[in-house]
Amino acid sequence: MGLYSDPNLFDWFVREYPTYTNQKLDMGKSCIRFKKITDIPYKLIGELMKKMTVKEWISAYESRLKK
Repeated sequence: MGLYSDPNLFDWFVREYPTYTNQKLDMGKSCIRFKKITDIPYKLIGELMKKMTVKEWISAYESRLKK
């Protein structure tokens, strides 16, 4: 979950979430929970997916591995 590896991305998501839905953000360490499928802000999730590439995620993950 890229949101937890990048504080700026996390802050952006939390700030943007209310502009896409009126539902309360219910987020754990590795998931975002929705009570109904109609509550999912697909446009926001799409924007989130554009903000971190696979290479960036792998780099962030590997930089935090204990060696």
